Amino acid sequence: MTPLSLLAAQKLLAKLTLANALGQQIATLSAVLTSPAPAITAEQVFLSSSPPEMADRNLQMSYPRVCVYSNSIKNTQIEKFRSFSGQVGLVAEIWASADLINQADEWIHFYVESVADILQSNIGDWGDGIFYSGEYEVQFQPPKAGGLGFVESAKLTFSLNVSLS
Repeated sequence: MTPLSLLAAQKLLAKLTLANALGQQIATLSAVLTSPAPAITAEQVFLSSSPPEMADRNLQMSYPRVCVYSNSIKNTQIEKFRSFSGQVGLVAEIWASADLINQADEWIHFYVESVADILQSNIGDWGDGIFYSGEYEVQFQPPKAGGLGFVESAKLTFSLNVSLS
């Protein structure tokens, strides 16, 4: 059986990449921009918790990118006779890079909004005893030099409720 921390992250990865959901959502939202945000394809969504310094050295992890991983597990045993009854914390780290600082600064908001929209459209049962309530939090990082000129990132975090026999 797949470890719960990996299974939860794989489920999020599938939600973002199935039928190019993230790419389509970005295209829809960025249509209002004078300089549309570059698409994030399924190949640019990774199951990885690599820090940016390592990811930048990995040629497969280009910009823009989304790194998905589990960051916590809490078995609260709310349901006393279950093997696991609690929460798994998930993170989607979103990275944008551009020649101009204002482009990276603008694009990151469209990427975050696209991921959030996909999450909101998937509230409820994710299968295998995993449920998403709709709550999430986003923390934006200020732009810095790097990548294609300037890099900006955001960390979208949320919890999945889990009930396993």
